[in-house]
Amino acid sequence: MGSHKKITRRSFLKKSTSVGVGALGFPYIVSSSAMGEAGNSAASERITLGFIGVGSRGFYLLRNFMPLKDTQVIAVCDVKQTRREKSQKAVDEHYGEKVCAVFNDFRELCGRIDIDAVVVASTDHWHVLHALEAVRAGKDVYCEKPLGPSIEQGKMLRQEVNRYNRVLQFGSQERSSRNTRFACEMVLSGRVGKIHTIKVGSRSYTSDLKDFPPMQVPDGFDYDMWLGPAPWAPYTPNRVSPAYWFNIRDYSLGFMAGTGIHTIDMATWGNGTQLTGPVEIEGTGEIPRVGLCGCPTGWDVNLKFANGVTMNFSDEKKNPLGVRFEGADGWVSVKEEHLGGSVDAEPKELLQKEIGPDEVHLPQSNHHQQNFLDCVRNRAKPIAPIESAVRSDTLCHLSDIAIRTGRKLNWDPEKEKFINDEQANRLLKLPLRSPWHL
Repeated sequence: MGSHKKITRRSFLKKSTSVGVGALGFPYIVSSSAMGEAGNSAASERITLGFIGVGSRGFYLLRNFMPLKDTQVIAVCDVKQTRREKSQKAVDEHYGEKVCAVFNDFRELCGRIDIDAVVVASTDHWHVLHALEAVRAGKDVYCEKPLGPSIEQGKMLRQEVNRYNRVLQFGSQERSSRNTRFACEMVLSGRVGKIHTIKVGSRSYTSDLKDFPPMQVPDGFDYDMWLGPAPWAPYTPNRVSPAYWFNIRDYSLGFMAGTGIHTIDMATWGNGTQLTGPVEIEGTGEIPRVGLCGCPTGWDVNLKFANGVTMNFSDEKKNPLGVRFEGADGWVSVKEEHLGGSVDAEPKELLQKEIGPDEVHLPQSNHHQQNFLDCVRNRAKPIAPIESAVRSDTLCHLSDIAIRTGRKLNWDPEKEKFINDEQANRLLKLPLRSPWHL
């Protein structure tokens, strides 16, 4: 993927001695936890994890994974030294021993033969390339949402996950919510009749659009690696701050995909279209034309599906945050409030009746990270597999492209390309800065 030569085990072992304690992930002293006491699995039976990206979201996931008894974190990677050191300290303190290696280059982490799975929580424009490196190294992957800054990247990751027979859990954790599952099961079971409209609301942003003067890169920060496949740009603290990079098109689709992927994925699950896509897309939005940020700050997009359903995807100024399924005989709604907000319906009595044995039952997960670990062990499909991840992510990209082209677009969900529109098809890809490639 990059300009470095492939890391051999010998060269890796030589390099890893320079990264500090725990370079191979094994404790110096065999502790009681390593022997499987105190409710833990024996170390030899645990799923070993490496983390790529341990900023706010990555550190949150680190805290979520570490208490799970059948896993052990043994390595972290980040381009910021302060984050590496903070995470290493948290891991070592959790296990009570020096087990955590640290890396600046994700390729070295993925090259370790003692890591079973990798958690990717880097900036959006790195998600797919980090996941690809892990998958091709034989690792299973928990990948934060959204997938990446182009449809092409998501499709490539899907291809490689299936090629290497890897487990990939997408970070759309609303699928591990009881309320989300219940709402979607009610809809798929026909409790509100034939669905005709799905209203999807997402958070948006208001950002300071001014430019910021270039500054010197601080010590302990590998800015060139942070940029990676994105175009070169002068360093400013704002550019690398989540409040800004999250809304810069070179790195992200903004809130449309960053938070919109949650509600779009919920809508797709309840529509039964998680393995296909729309046939027509049309919409409007506001895109800043000056300053750092260039992602939609507001949008109103209609995606029409072959089953007759129109999905109206907008920011929260039009549609409330969440999903509302409207059918011939009523409606069902569920809020997106981190692992499922309240579920509502009309008629109200629908909420009192559990899903019966003859109705539609969706796969069940009560803990998104544990579901991933279970699937690493049993090789089953996780609750948010790569196939549905790509399709949901695609809806966000299609919405963005419809806004930028300013016209109605026809989409072929089988070929995953626009029909008779080469200009729009060119927007399915995003150039990568050399030497990075898919």
